[in-house]
Amino acid sequence: MRVLAVTLSLLAFATACSRADRGDSSAPAASTGGTPATEVRLAYFPNVTHASALIGLDKGYFTQELGSGTKLTPTKFNAGPDEVSALLGGSVDIGFIGSGPAINAFSKSGGDAVRLVSGATSGGAQLVVKPEINTPQDLQGKVVADPQAGNTQDVALKKWIADQKLTGVNVQSEDNSVTLDQFRKGAVQAAWLPQPWSARLVAEAGAKVLVDEKTLWPDGRFPTTVVVVRTQFLNEHPQTVQAVLKAVLDANNFAASDPTEAKAAVNRQLKSLTGSALSQPVLDGAFANIELTTDPLASRFPQLAQDQVTAGIAKSAPEVKGFFDLAPLNAVLTAAGKPAVSADGLDQK
Repeated sequence: MRVLAVTLSLLAFATACSRADRGDSSAPAASTGGTPATEVRLAYFPNVTHASALIGLDKGYFTQELGSGTKLTPTKFNAGPDEVSALLGGSVDIGFIGSGPAINAFSKSGGDAVRLVSGATSGGAQLVVKPEINTPQDLQGKVVADPQAGNTQDVALKKWIADQKLTGVNVQSEDNSVTLDQFRKGAVQAAWLPQPWSARLVAEAGAKVLVDEKTLWPDGRFPTTVVVVRTQFLNEHPQTVQAVLKAVLDANNFAASDPTEAKAAVNRQLKSLTGSALSQPVLDGAFANIELTTDPLASRFPQLAQDQVTAGIAKSAPEVKGFFDLAPLNAVLTAAGKPAVSADGLDQK
């Protein structure tokens, strides 16, 4: 859906006061009030798990929904912890980011600096291994790579290792392109990676899938990528945040209606960002492993927070109550004739 026909002002919430004005960090942001931002600094990764962002950029949905009065400044990141630093430092306004770093951004700021406003992708992460590795125990003494210490896949990998009671696995965090090269050379024997990198190791380096992370979650659904926004930006520019979320919905609708061109759009962006496009088998494999959805799957977040403890990343589970503000998204969804999504109580402290 390129343009939403229903005016969002009809869906105004009962109060236009900002959280800062009320001193209440758990109340939902108003969908009206504030002023349109003159600039939106949008963060994302050059990964298929960020397909909504890539399609939105390629098709011009963000620019279209923001309008001529707001400049869009896209900023590429390679892993979540770096994006968290940018969000907390105020150099990024809205970001597509993994669920783990999103939780950490909320926790590190004492629950003040960021809010989760939408889902983006479910699924799309796998543990791929050398052909001779057939069981978790075969990983003892092996090097297993992931994108960055503390990122979403790092937490998932270390939690899985703890669950399997493996004590001799060497976890190595590397840039995804380095992992591909190291896997080819035999210096790395396994890797827990997002798409398209797990598909690339399978297609280009002879890897096989040992664990699809979908199998570890109810109904095979878990939030790989979500959308977060600086709380101050949300309070000051709620209409701009809604415009960005409209663009996310536009991108998802387009992917559902024309998957062939959606894949092509993602590939064009990846080529522009990384210098090379994906082969069609890799692109098809990566897309088959993800679901584009604005539902952030809020019910999974207490478990994701607890997983950081199991993984040895945190001593206690980060707090996630008050992290969600789905009022802007639900205004967009209602205007589009789609059902609202639930914060599962995590919009209140």
